[in-house]
Amino acid sequence: MFRFFKRKSTAQPVGAEAAVAAEPPAQNPPSAAPQTATQPAASAGEAVPVAEQPPAAGWFNRLRTGLRKTGAGISGLFAGSKIDEALYEELEAALIMADAGMPATTALLADLRKRVKAARAETPQQVRALLADALADLLSPLQKPLDIGRQTPTVLMMVGVNGAGKTTTIGKLTQHLLRAGETVLLAAGDTFRAAAREQLVAWGQRNAVQVIAQQGGDPAAVAFDAVSAGRARGVDVVIVDTAGRLPTQLHLMEELKKVKRVVAKAMDGAPHEILLVIDANNGQNALAQVRAFDDALGLTGLVLTKLDGSAKGGVIAAIARERPVPVYFIGVGEGLDDLQPFDAAAFARALVGEG
Repeated sequence: MFRFFKRKSTAQPVGAEAAVAAEPPAQNPPSAAPQTATQPAASAGEAVPVAEQPPAAGWFNRLRTGLRKTGAGISGLFAGSKIDEALYEELEAALIMADAGMPATTALLADLRKRVKAARAETPQQVRALLADALADLLSPLQKPLDIGRQTPTVLMMVGVNGAGKTTTIGKLTQHLLRAGETVLLAAGDTFRAAAREQLVAWGQRNAVQVIAQQGGDPAAVAFDAVSAGRARGVDVVIVDTAGRLPTQLHLMEELKKVKRVVAKAMDGAPHEILLVIDANNGQNALAQVRAFDDALGLTGLVLTKLDGSAKGGVIAAIARERPVPVYFIGVGEGLDDLQPFDAAAFARALVGEG
């Protein structure tokens, strides 16, 4: 899930050098109390990975349910008894319908034909397993842990279009970090959308973390204050929320570039991660968002949300083929535990309908 680069300290952030919009009241504890993960001792700058376990059966079942339409459609193609051109043609159509796009579909099927020949597969069910392997190999470069602690604080800048679930993702990610023993400070940099500030403050109260905000303030100024406060208080992670942007709104995309520049003035090298939150239901438009935000900001990671509804999920293959930006997390529901690290093999199995 995360890879840490320092020995964890139990020290809490101190000082009050910046205005804090919301300091959670004692009577409003988080829904799940933070738990400090036990980390192996390490010298400064040395990576301390959190042990990654295979996805729990319950989590995989939710993922498979979220991708049930695509999984059932692809799985149904292997009900026959022959491996022929008709099967490959049906697979091509199914993958394109699942939003994988033509380049990724063509590459996958070319790889699949080689695997079928090498394995001397005799049944369509064997072909399905080989397709899952081919897809997992295509997606595996996207599976990376989120690095925390190379710098203190580690500054995460969250971007995305309105409705993608960006602010909710911040709340869930904060909970994951708290459980890993990190201290977190939030910046309410979305000063344009109605109630965005209040929504982030509510998440701050739910997680018992502080939120830096200004009523109708400049987003870059909010981000600067938050990073400065995080440095002064020794906070581990600062997460900066930003206003939703359509890639075609060039003047608004310039505002995001400004936030990035101002954050760098507050701390050399920041932001250390620029994460794009994308709605899996957007299909090929999600790939267009990755292109636009990556060109403008230089993305370091993705969070794929809303895989619990009608999302087809295949767009992740298109992303892997064209813009292999790491997918740090995927979301399959509204609960705090419904945001989980991306697992290429599990995702591939769910997408092709394997149990």
